[in-house]
This record gives sequence, C-alpha cells and structure tokens, in this order.
Amino acid sequence: MTLHRRMVSTPRFEEAERMPPAGLRERFLVDGLFAAAAVRLVITDLDRMVLGGAVPEPDLPLPPCEDFGTRYFQERRETGIINIGAPGAVRVGAQTYPLDSLDCLYVGAGEEDVAFLSGPAGGAAFYFLSCPAHRKYPTALVARAETQAQSVGDESHASRRTIHKCIHPGGAASCQLVMGFTELAPSSVWNTMPAHRHARRSEIYLYFDLGDALVVHLMGRPEATRHLIVRDRQAALSPPWSIHAGAGTASYRFVWGMAGENQDFGDMDAVAPGHLL
Repeated sequence: MTLHRRMVSTPRFEEAERMPPAGLRERFLVDGLFAAAAVRLVITDLDRMVLGGAVPEPDLPLPPCEDFGTRYFQERRETGIINIGAPGAVRVGAQTYPLDSLDCLYVGAGEEDVAFLSGPAGGAAFYFLSCPAHRKYPTALVARAETQAQSVGDESHASRRTIHKCIHPGGAASCQLVMGFTELAPSSVWNTMPAHRHARRSEIYLYFDLGDALVVHLMGRPEATRHLIVRDRQAALSPPWSIHAGAGTASYRFVWGMAGENQDFGDMDAVAPGHLL
C-alpha cells in the first residue's frame, strides 16, 4: 500500500496577514484526508503533529513514514484515533479494539503493528493525530460513553455544546497528546466564544458531521483576524499565535487535538469579543 502524504509549513503571523484567501487555505486548511482504501497524512511543523485519515476497505496497515527517520510509524510517536464513521476496529499487535462511532483509541509509542479494520457494513472512517513521544504509555480504548463530558455555553449565545475529553491526564494517559471532540447542541453554532489561543501549545480542529453546512473558522492575531471557510471533514491548523473560534450555518461536531509544553486543558489565553479586530 502506498502512503499518501504531504507536508505543510505554517507561516508566522507577519506573512499570514499578507496572504490572500487562497494562500491561507493552502497553509492552514487541510482537505482530502479521507479516501477509500487509503491512509493519508499531513505532516505539520506545529509541534511535529501529524494528522491523518484512514478508510479501510477492508483492512489498512499504518505504514512507516520515511519523513520520521524511524523504522515504523509508532517507533517514537504516540497516536490518538477517533472513528467518525460507521463501526470498525483497530488492531494493535495481537489485540483488536472495536471502535463504534466517536470511540477513541490511544496508541502508545513503540507499537510496531497497527492496522485499521473495516466493520461488517463498511463505512468506518478513522481520524488520527500523532505527535512525538519520549515515553511509552499503554494503549487505551475510550468509548464515547466513557469520555469526561462537560457541558458549556448557553442558548442565548448560540453556543451550547458538550466537550468530550478522551486523551488527557484524567483519562487515557499520554506523553504530550491531548485529544477529544465537541458536539454542538441543536440551534447552537459557536464552537467557542470568547475566542482564545494557546501560547504554549498548537491545536488542530477537524470539523465533521456538517452535511451541507459550513463553518466560518476565525484565526489570526486578535488585532488582525482572518477566516477560513471550512466544510465537512476538513481540518484547520492553529499555531500558538492564532486565535481559534468558529460559527457554523448549522450544528456540527469537531475533533480537537493539542500538543506542546503541557497537558493542562485550561491553559489558554481568552480574548474578549471587544478586542477582536
């Protein structure tokens, strides 16, 4: 099997603020991760995070990537996997882990044999996020019902949503990866407001279950905001200098993932709406 991969270098804010919309999309928006019978990767310079998609028909191994300078993909990396499609499974060594929709699997460094497996009806679609790891943690399955769920926002601001934490210090343990997903309530469209940024971490959003809707994803410095138009199963890259917030034309879900200097979910710098320009 051929590994489809590309590399993305995110510019500093000085360059981003001069870019036309097409330039911003090329450097901060990821499309085409999910293709039948393929594993696709995008390698970023954001804390060496890699995002990928796998649509097994029927089975797909996670192949080595020569850009890592290692013998196999997980040799010095940890990976979080969330199934955003129909039921499927992931095999790690001799153990097979069934993953229903929105179940998460953490795979620790040093696991040489990892494969994505299709379910009986097909339609599984695995999104994964990987980052370097200097310590091995055990593989762990976090079912949707077992996530640490927190309801935030309110109806009057169209921001009612539930944050599901999967890979974090209080859940599946990891070296530096933090990962989960957020579901918006019906009639809510804002994924966060006030906007915020993480000075000590990078973050990647994968928007999904949009159908024909779209999200206006806000990015950039608070005093020089830009935006991306994001559609179903597209991802937005968020460097530490950039805010991230967004509003959709209908409710939706998104997977969020972070890596950087700490794993403190609350380590963020809020930006009041009145300070956005």
